[in-house]
Amino acid sequence: QVQLVESGGGLVQPGGSLRLSCAASRSIFNIHVMGWYRQAPGKQRELIARVANGGSTNYTDSVKGRFTISRDNAKNMVYLQMNSLNPEDTAVYYCNGHPDWGFWGQGTQVTVSS
Repeated sequence: QVQLVESGGGLVQPGGSLRLSCAASRSIFNIHVMGWYRQAPGKQRELIARVANGGSTNYTDSVKGRFTISRDNAKNMVYLQMNSLNPEDTAVYYCNGHPDWGFWGQGTQVTVSS
């Protein structure tokens, strides 16, 4: 079973940026789509960005134009560049395949607050 380790979260002021990283314990070369998900307090986990092996990407409307997902199959890494953060982006962020695999890493907390 692959393990996923997310990192890069933290406390940031509104308008700030963060870059999240996700390290997979085995090759993601054959995983067609990887995604970033988030779960805000009191809400269900949601898919916010996904990237296919060919490089095509999709974003939920709330992050479109602000977040950029990318992957590096050679390093078994998935990234999420987050710009223009606002308090509504506060959540625990997870990476996973899409559809998800039914198990999750520990996630990384992102808190946007002044």
